[in-house]
Amino acid sequence: MSHIVSVQTEIRDLVAVQSACQRLRWDRPTVGQFKLFTRSVTGLGVLPPQWRYPIVCDLATGQLAYDNYEGRWGNPADLGRFKQAYAVEKAMLEARKAGRFVVERSLSDGAIELCVTVQGGVE
Repeated sequence: MSHIVSVQTEIRDLVAVQSACQRLRWDRPTVGQFKLFTRSVTGLGVLPPQWRYPIVCDLATGQLAYDNYEGRWGNPADLGRFKQAYAVEKAMLEARKAGRFVVERSLSDGAIELCVTVQGGVE
């Protein structure tokens, strides 16, 4: 039996952020204070390729701060790819923590399907 799940992603897990960056082949995230054009924010900074300013994750609130100037300073698709990679990595971490086996499959539309095996079946 399959289940469709919609996820509202909050970025709260350091290991999942690091794994998402590794999955995307981006530089490792760094903790610090980061300038975003007119203001500075503190958190975990992730710098996608060709972005002028980083995406800054506040792991305490799950929120992101960034300034890509409506795509002029960074491709908005990179933000979506980061959120997707984070969600996949976090789901896999939690499933494995619960002793589950996870199989990942990339779909032609860019979606990622995760099959989680539980006690003789698939959840």
